[in-house]
Amino acid sequence: MTLHYRSIWISDTHLGTKDCKAEALRDFLDHVECDYLYLVGDIIDLWKFKSGFYWPALHSDIVQRIISKAKWGTQVIYIPGNHDELFRKHVGIHFNGIDIQLDAIHSTRDGRRFLVVHGDGFDSIVCHNKSLAYIGSEAYDILLVINSWFNKIRTMLGYNYWSLSAFLKHKVKNVVNHIHNYQYILGLEAQKKQVDGIICGHIHHAGIVELETGKTYCNCGDWVESCTALVEDTTGQLAIVHWLEDSQRLLDQAAALQSSEEKCMVNNIID
Repeated sequence: MTLHYRSIWISDTHLGTKDCKAEALRDFLDHVECDYLYLVGDIIDLWKFKSGFYWPALHSDIVQRIISKAKWGTQVIYIPGNHDELFRKHVGIHFNGIDIQLDAIHSTRDGRRFLVVHGDGFDSIVCHNKSLAYIGSEAYDILLVINSWFNKIRTMLGYNYWSLSAFLKHKVKNVVNHIHNYQYILGLEAQKKQVDGIICGHIHHAGIVELETGKTYCNCGDWVESCTALVEDTTGQLAIVHWLEDSQRLLDQAAALQSSEEKCMVNNIID
């Protein structure tokens, strides 16, 4: 069963690291079709290559699936982030059906215009103190290792996956304030560019927020913790898909809809 969307945004997959939830990402790509696929930065984690090369076959499978979608008609736009910023040198290049762009303007089916950026350019820590950003990345990696062992124990006890690091993000005041400030700054950028909203990644915190300015802030999340994507349906409505939690429900709904449509077709033929 395949889920059909007009547009899909994914970011922060961090291919090339052990933290990437590659099986979940491959499963997602196997079950979706779309007209537009935006890769919103930090898709391949080139930072990690400095400390050793890690690239299992599963990560190549994901790249091949993206290239295959481009080959069969999906417009694929790659907007590099800070972890894959070397690709920014190749902005404007069309490679294997994939367009590399610094940013993009996306028009939804209902006529709204969204600026699509990775978002690191609006993060004061990354912009003004790159060494601190590297330290923060290492600390985050340690937290992910703790999170991995924590969830192995939960699985042994029969519990579902639960993100310790995501929980801490919500509870630690400074991090919460940082997320709110990030949303506010990006909302100002949407005003400056005279668009209806902004779509980004970078901070690994998926969500859709209607800002006080009237602009819409969308973050497509990540594939090292939450396994989330931003999607646009055929009417232009936007939603966050939490693949680990939502996949079975969405696939069941799609199967039920297809079955209903097939019954209607049979009834029309008989009539």
